[in-house]
Amino acid sequence: MEPPPSVWDLTTAGAAPGEDLVGIGADLEPGTILAAYRAGLFPMGLGEGGADPLGWWSPDPRGVLLPGDLHLSRSAQRSRRSWTTTVDRAFDDVIEGCADPTRDGGWITAQIAQAYCRLHDLGWAHSVEVWDGDDLVGGVYGLALGRVFAGESMFHRAPDASKAALAGLVDVLSEDGAPWVLDTQWQTPHLRSLGVRTLDRPGYLRMVREHSVRELPRRWRGIPPCAEADGSA
Repeated sequence: MEPPPSVWDLTTAGAAPGEDLVGIGADLEPGTILAAYRAGLFPMGLGEGGADPLGWWSPDPRGVLLPGDLHLSRSAQRSRRSWTTTVDRAFDDVIEGCADPTRDGGWITAQIAQAYCRLHDLGWAHSVEVWDGDDLVGGVYGLALGRVFAGESMFHRAPDASKAALAGLVDVLSEDGAPWVLDTQWQTPHLRSLGVRTLDRPGYLRMVREHSVRELPRRWRGIPPCAEADGSA
């Protein structure tokens, strides 16, 4: 469902190359967040723990994962085969895991969590969960705009579980063979080891314009996956 449009003018116009923070203020209404992502922005607070004021970011360079680039170690592949992966089964629990205040560098406030839960209810935000039996051991969540998936955060409670969640997300994006881009915001050394590369801001915005108008992956169009080789659902 498309929410009411934002009252804010959200754009990267005037942002200098290499400048990541491009705006402060606005709100976390669904229409504002969607307009921001379509313009290559995402929200994250500037205060400690993600507290106010609210910042709008457009990293330059931008971290992205593209088809065929994901690299999992042999240990991560073995671990993944012993777990079950699901899609959109426990979105609120994934948000809670990502927002755990004991994690270093936490930035997900109650307001951020509530905003993305609203977007999940509207069909825009999605999660991939990793289970060891009945225990949620990892997950990732973000926003799907056509063939652009803006990854917001991931967590693990078992070694390699967040990598398994990322692999499960790539499986969803790849189910029908269409091109896609997974936005990771920045490229950290950990993400680089998984295959994340960087694009300058103009290159990333071109990808957003091209891929965000494409049809959603089949899973999020309500079409069941072709196979569940690893026991996923």
